[in-house]
Amino acid sequence: MAILVLGLILFIGVHSVRIVAAPWRAAQIARFGKQGWRMAFAVLSLLGIALIAYGYGLARREPVPIWAPPFWMAHVTALLTAVAFVFITAAFVPGNHFKQTLGHPFLCGVALWAFAHLLANGTLNAILLFGAFLVWASLDLRSERRRDREAGVVYPQGTVSRDVCVVAIGLLAWTVFVFWLHGLLIGVRPLG
Repeated sequence: MAILVLGLILFIGVHSVRIVAAPWRAAQIARFGKQGWRMAFAVLSLLGIALIAYGYGLARREPVPIWAPPFWMAHVTALLTAVAFVFITAAFVPGNHFKQTLGHPFLCGVALWAFAHLLANGTLNAILLFGAFLVWASLDLRSERRRDREAGVVYPQGTVSRDVCVVAIGLLAWTVFVFWLHGLLIGVRPLG
C-alpha cells in the first residue's frame, strides 16, 4: 500500500502545484523555461503513474475489504464512466456545449470517473486510489473556476455538430476501454 500512496502523492502533488503554489510554479517556469518545466512535469507524472499502477497491483493481491458493493453497481459505474468519457473528450474538441457549460470538462470527467469507481469498489486500495483522484479533481476544478472568474473567462458558444462529435468519440473510446482495454490493462472486465 505504501507504493500506491507514494505514487498518489507524487502524481497528485505534481498536478496540484498550480492549485497550492502558483507563484512558485511561475518562478520555476521562468527559471527552467517552459520546456524544462514540461519535461520535469512529464517525468514526475510518469513516475507517479508507474508507482500507482505497481502499488495498486500489489495491494490487489491482499485486498482489505471495507464494504461490499451490490452486484448491480457495476452497471451504474459503467453508465457514469460513459458520461465521464464524454466529458473528458469534450476537453479536447473545441466549440462544444460541454466545454461551454462545464468550463473544465476534463476535471469533471475525472471526478465522475473516480466517484463511479468508488461506488463499485469497496477495498481500501480502491478507496485510496479513487478517493484521492476525486478529491484532487474537485479541488482543481474549484481552483480553475475561481481563476476563470477572476480572469473573466467566457467559453465560446458550442455547436450541436461538435456535441455530436464529442458524444460519438467519447462513447466509442468508452466502448473500446470497457470491453477490451480495461480487461487487458487492469485485469478486470467490468461488464463480464
